[in-house]
Parts: sequence; C-alpha cells; structure tokens
Amino acid sequence: MPIPGMTNAQNSKNDEFYTQYEDIEKEIMAYLDFDTKLFEGKTVLLPCDDPEWSNFTKFFAQNFERFKLKKLISTSYAPDSKNFNSNYQPTLFEINDPQFDEKKTVKNGKIFTLTRDKSGDGKIDVNDLEWKYLKGDGDFKSKEIIGLRNEADIIITNPPFSLFREFLSWIIEADKKFVIIGNMNSITYKEVFPLIKNNEIWLGAGKNDGRNVWYEVPENYDSFHKEENGKKYAFVAGTIWFTNIDHGRRHKPLPLMTEIDIVKFVTKAPFEKYENYDAIEIPKVKQIPSDYDGIMGVPISFLSKHSPEQFEIIWQASGNTRASAPKDILERLNYLPHSKDKGGGAVLDGKMKFGRILIKHKKTIK
Repeated sequence: MPIPGMTNAQNSKNDEFYTQYEDIEKEIMAYLDFDTKLFEGKTVLLPCDDPEWSNFTKFFAQNFERFKLKKLISTSYAPDSKNFNSNYQPTLFEINDPQFDEKKTVKNGKIFTLTRDKSGDGKIDVNDLEWKYLKGDGDFKSKEIIGLRNEADIIITNPPFSLFREFLSWIIEADKKFVIIGNMNSITYKEVFPLIKNNEIWLGAGKNDGRNVWYEVPENYDSFHKEENGKKYAFVAGTIWFTNIDHGRRHKPLPLMTEIDIVKFVTKAPFEKYENYDAIEIPKVKQIPSDYDGIMGVPISFLSKHSPEQFEIIWQASGNTRASAPKDILERLNYLPHSKDKGGGAVLDGKMKFGRILIKHKKTIK
C-alpha cells in the first residue's frame, strides 16, 4: 500500500484517517467561545465514524455534561462495506460483550449512544456509552441513518472525502447545523461554492490554510509518515473544516495596506488585470489593497480569513461554477472567453491562474 494521502482517502469509502483529539478540541471550543450554549439540550450525531476508535466520540462523550448535551449518537460503517481490505478484527470490547455476533460484526455497522449515567458513578462520560449493531451497514444514505440525521440537531464528523458532495447535500437537505472535514479543493465544487458565496456555509474556526494535517491511521497500515507511542500517523494535505455554525474568527476584518503602500513596499509593481475578467490579480491574501474599489481575484486560501462584513464574494474564476453562474453575475464580472482560459480560469499574461475567487470590498476603507 502506498503512503496514505489524499488520493488514497478519495479512493476509500471510509477513509481510515482518525482526526486527532487536540484538533477536534481546538475547533469545537472556538464555537463555544462564540456561543457558550451551543450544545445545550442538543442531540449530536457523529456518522461515518468508528466509535471504538474515534476521537470525535471520545471528545463529546467526555464533555457530555460540560456541554449539557441531550444525546450523543455515533455510528460506523460495516467492515464489509469498505472497498479496501482492512484486515478487520473485532475488539476485545466487542468480543467480550454478550451481544457479540461474529456475522454482524462484519456485515452491520454499529451505533453508540450516550444519554445517561449507566455505570452509576455519578457522572455521564465515555464509560456510559451503550452500543448495538445497526440493522444495516451504516451507510449515511440508508433510511436507518437518515432517521438518525433527522433526529439530530448538529452533525459533526470526518466524512469520506470521495463522498463529500453527497454528504454535504445530505446535511443541507435536512437543514442541519454541522461541522465537517473536507478537502480544500471542495471549495471549488459547483455544489459547494454557491453555498459559500451565499453565506450559507463557511470555513471553520481552525487555521484552514490547506497545510498538512496529521491523522492517526489503523495499526495494520504498512505505510505511514511517523510512529509515536505505538501509534501510526500520516499527513493529508489540504484538509479543512466546513460549517454553518458561527464563530468569532469570521467576523474579524483583515488588517490591510493601501494599494499605494503595497506597490511601494511589497510588489514594486502595479497590480495586473486579467485578460478575461474585469478584475485584478492578488497573488497573496496579505496583498489585498484596502482601498481598491473594483473586483479582485484572490487565492482560495482567502476563505480562511474571509469576513462577510468586510468582503462580498462575487464568484470564482473556474469553469466548474461559471457554467452555472447567473447571467447578472457574468455581466458584472465582464467575463470574456479566452482561448487559454481552460474552462473559465483567470488568464494573466497568457497563463491561467488556478483557484481564484473573485471578491470586492463591501465598503472601501480610505
């Protein structure tokens, strides 16, 4: 098996990459800093999970009382439903349970729930999780998991990257709050970008800059990037958080320099205009001028710092979404087909600039 990376994750139905506890904690606590009552009386669903290994399950179980949750639900895929050989072996936890079934353990998913102090130790935590086999394999598109989705208030997970479009649509159609992990390139999907443009979803509270993120991988993986304390880790490039839950970071305006100062102290040259869009090229987010009134093309990494009060997202310079862009937006962008635009990408000096989002100041700061 090659070293795990995004290609492997996209080819794998279940993406055996376990998000680290500290990464989950940093992300979730940022939402609570903004809204301390976010989880009070709520049912949280963790689908596409592996409850016996998942740090999502551990984190929310350990913080059940602190967050004042009503119910925690965590589900997994059946081993036989995964399209790769995982050399699956049930855990001793499952084998030693009276309900263990050697057929169901590979054919059925599992569901873990937390609602009460089952152990009687005076607190509700990970030791009080109750489990059973699902009727089906745990596929999020099944009626069984759809029923759990409809019961939940908030959905949080690291879904299969290969099914990101479907999974996000599955959440949106049910009008649920969510925090999920996806690949940075998902921003450009025609099913995703309009939601971002319309401020219906946005990037999470973490760094979200597309840098490598470390994930724990199963012990049977024979290729990985590092091993610490008996655990194997691999990094995946470009993974970020997506959400529709508010957080304070997205309301902090970017500190910017004026166009004159950027040219004088940074670029040493005027901004260039695209050949097929009425917009200027901004190669780095920190080079966005504070006083430019027109449309600007910025890298998709801009979204990790986007404040909806500061900027308007017009559209993106990509054929994926240009084909479905409303006529008034295309007219506003003054898009001119170009022989080298390769399906709508922004062209500069005869070369296409990949991954450009077209934005404009909501209010020019003089």
